[in-house]
Amino acid sequence: MPAFVYLLRCRDGSLYCGWTDDLERRVTTHNAGKGARYTRSRKPVRLVWSEELADRSAALKRELAVKRLTRAQKLALAGLTRARTATGLAKRQRTRPSRA
Repeated sequence: MPAFVYLLRCRDGSLYCGWTDDLERRVTTHNAGKGARYTRSRKPVRLVWSEELADRSAALKRELAVKRLTRAQKLALAGLTRARTATGLAKRQRTRPSRA
């Protein structure tokens, strides 16, 4: 039976990783406030990434691997990264008031 690992983006911008055998139902459950305790106070949540795996065992292993990623790596996995410079740091435009 196929299983899924997924990443949700919560209202506060945080990311939540989990696994399920019914992805649509699980996201609906999170948004209804009946999912994981973490997402209950951070709804609505939005599905930003998922991966289908062969079975529950494979999904649990993949979930653990994703949970071990840094936030930046999770954002990259979900395709939510900002443009990077050669140094690997995100470019930011900063304006400073002129000193006269």
